[in-house]
Amino acid sequence: MSIAAVEPEALLSWQFMLRTWEELDVPEGCRAEIIEGALILVTPPKPEHSQIVWQVNKALTREILREGSRIGEAEVHQTVDVRVPLRSGLYIPDLLVLPRPVLEYDPENLAAEALLVVEVTSRSTADRDRGPKLWGYAHAGVPLYLLVDRWDPETGRSEVTLFSGPENGRYTSATKVPFGKEIRLPAPFDLTLDTGGFPA
Repeated sequence: MSIAAVEPEALLSWQFMLRTWEELDVPEGCRAEIIEGALILVTPPKPEHSQIVWQVNKALTREILREGSRIGEAEVHQTVDVRVPLRSGLYIPDLLVLPRPVLEYDPENLAAEALLVVEVTSRSTADRDRGPKLWGYAHAGVPLYLLVDRWDPETGRSEVTLFSGPENGRYTSATKVPFGKEIRLPAPFDLTLDTGGFPA
């Protein structure tokens, strides 16, 4: 999605928000995001959150480094911003997988090129990860959104949901498993992710 596709009024607002975000002096360890046009400061994650991110990162990196992997040129990042002007959003996901080096991309088109985005909920971010970010990633055409939800409101349990098949601003498919079960990431990953070590 390019900025040119946004209505002029929204574009002016988006440019203002983006400029403001770029000029922020965010405390070390924190990050700032734009969620539906509002600047949000996200505090550093708790150890349990970081442990899950590390486990997913390790599994993805092993697959990238595996001889014969279909994603052998991919990169996994933790601090790259994903911009979705249509949703007045700029997100910094817990993990972002790109098919080639991040420096080869225009920041405005990065979301459309992503292979996978991973968000791990915290008490303060869960509603945004389940709502605005879910819609934003779908609008941006991110093919796979892995939501590691430590407090799934539908089941009251810790669940992992893989959203796929983005169309018209929503994901058309969702596969959910409780912590402790395996979840399959489809092509180009062809990777089974074991959630058994995820702390709730």
